[in-house]
Amino acid sequence: MTEHHNHEPQQGSFWRSRTGIALLVFLATAALLLAYEHRVHLFAGNPGIGLLLAAYVVVHLFMHGGHGGQGNGGGR
Repeated sequence: MTEHHNHEPQQGSFWRSRTGIALLVFLATAALLLAYEHRVHLFAGNPGIGLLLAAYVVVHLFMHGGHGGQGNGGGR
């Protein structure tokens, strides 16, 4: 007997497509320019806000560590 497999094309993530990567680069550049231009307003009133923002970014990056995988459900 032969085994039949369903060979449907897999859809990739939008964020890994050329359009998604271009959008991420654009948004990161816009965020950096916006933060650079408004740094006086951000940090003048409360110098500790810089540490708070940096801590938020670091925690956000580490909290997404468990997302991995493609969800194929098959083990080898």
